[in-house]
Amino acid sequence: MMPKEPEDEQNKEVEPEVAEIEDIETLKKILAEAKAKAEANLAGWQRAQADFINYKKRSEQEKGEIGKFANSLLMLNLLPILDDLERAFTSIPPRLAKLSWVDGIKLIERKLWAILEAQGLSQIKALGEPFDPRFHEAVRQDKGKEEIVIEEVQKGYKLGDRVIRPTMVVVGNGEEEEKED
Repeated sequence: MMPKEPEDEQNKEVEPEVAEIEDIETLKKILAEAKAKAEANLAGWQRAQADFINYKKRSEQEKGEIGKFANSLLMLNLLPILDDLERAFTSIPPRLAKLSWVDGIKLIERKLWAILEAQGLSQIKALGEPFDPRFHEAVRQDKGKEEIVIEEVQKGYKLGDRVIRPTMVVVGNGEEEEKED
């Protein structure tokens, strides 16, 4: 019976090794699953972080655009006042032009212009320029150089690079004006 003992001992030694190998394989499998889960969680977190950063950028951009839009609406509502002041100054009789209250109103107009220009408002240059539909709105054609603005009917304005009111213009039709002697 003695020969069986070494066999039993070998079996006893082999069993723990097999069990250890099975445990190691199980642990490796669990570790691989945990790594895959960790990588998936990391990728999801990184996507969420990128989405949040993009959201913040978009939100800030929208706030800026809303501010610009509100600013342009205010400017657009003030433009008729500038038009009225300009018409009033061109129709002042010469005998009243030197009165101090007229100078006071001119000063008010200059202050208003300074404030509006500080906010980015500027006039669109039109007279003598080639007609450009991005900046000009043609109200009629008349004798003059072809496709050249020969008269401003109403001034146009830009806020920054954006046109908030195009200049209403008369455009030359290519016929030469008759010169009076």
